[in-house]
Amino acid sequence: MKGLNSRISVIAVGGLFIAGFLLFTLWPRATLVDIGAATRGAMMVTIDEEAKTRVRDSYVISAPINGRLLRVGIDPGAEVVKDETIVAEMTPVLPAALDIRTKEQAEAAVEAARAGLSLARAEARRAKADADFAQDEVVRARELFKGEALAKRGLDRAEISYRSAAAALEAANSAVSMRAAELERAQAMLKPAAAAAEGESQDDGDYEAIHIRSPVSGHILRVFQESEAVLNAGAPILEVGDPHGDLEVVAELLSSDAVKVSPGDRVIIDKWGGEATLAGVVNRIEPLGFTKVSALGVEEQRVNTIIDFSGRNDDERLGDGYRVEVRVVIWEDENALRAPASALFRVDGEWAVFKVVNRRARRTVVRIGRNNGVDAEVLEGLEEGDRIVLFPGGGVEDGSLVKANAPG
Repeated sequence: MKGLNSRISVIAVGGLFIAGFLLFTLWPRATLVDIGAATRGAMMVTIDEEAKTRVRDSYVISAPINGRLLRVGIDPGAEVVKDETIVAEMTPVLPAALDIRTKEQAEAAVEAARAGLSLARAEARRAKADADFAQDEVVRARELFKGEALAKRGLDRAEISYRSAAAALEAANSAVSMRAAELERAQAMLKPAAAAAEGESQDDGDYEAIHIRSPVSGHILRVFQESEAVLNAGAPILEVGDPHGDLEVVAELLSSDAVKVSPGDRVIIDKWGGEATLAGVVNRIEPLGFTKVSALGVEEQRVNTIIDFSGRNDDERLGDGYRVEVRVVIWEDENALRAPASALFRVDGEWAVFKVVNRRARRTVVRIGRNNGVDAEVLEGLEEGDRIVLFPGGGVEDGSLVKANAPG
């Protein structure tokens, strides 16, 4: 009897152990999850994009004439003063040597001009003789008219002849001057060509240098042509601007983002190299878009958005063409009810979250407003302080027991 009782006790203890093990194994366990909360505070929605700085009004100084540019002795970054600082100097240059045919044509033109000058001088001498004869005739006619030996008509005819001869002499003298000028022009075609063919160098002292002065006060941005060279009129020499007081930012926004931006929107300028962020404001959105290929090879339509620095907080360490990042604020609220965007998921076309109530996840439909990718504005469905599950996975269902992950 005593042995039987011992056997029953052992069986009972074993049964209780098995029952406890099964209960422990099958008892529902809490799912470890990350838990956040709905909070109130400042929230903003921004359009983020890389951008670069540029001088708003830069001036490209170009060659005013065809000539020889002397070596530019001013370096990028040098300060210049409007209408005072000489940034470049130019002198005229000798024309290129003539080829054989052109040279022979020029020599023939010289000979023709000399012959024309000789002919004009002969015509001038003949006209001078006619004028002297006409002058003697009019003097004689006046004496005869005084002695009443010549009629008034005869005197008038003599004076007309004298005036005509004087006019012809003046025309002949003018022809001589014209032919002399033509000869000098023809000879000028040969003089520089001969000097160039003989290898004569141009002396800077032979010509007065043209001084090119800066049109604005500021700094030299870049020098296009530093070494001495022969330039055509209009060739760029250097660029001048004020990178400290006349700087703006150009951001190439996607056209779909640019339509959300308006002039006057606040801009946060970051990652420019300094510690603090800089403030800016949208000046304008250019009306013309352009196609740009992204780093992934995708064609994108982009629009230039011009941003001004607010006040004088554009750091003097920034220059023309520097890289920055901009965040254009298109919406902000200082007291918005926020929920982490990672807690949201879609159910039947609606947004929902798992709200933690008494350690259980309760699926709750919410109405969302703005979403910046980090936080979402909650319009309905949550209250400040409500705890919600972040990154809900397949192991979390409505009514599931949940437990917060240990920090770290």
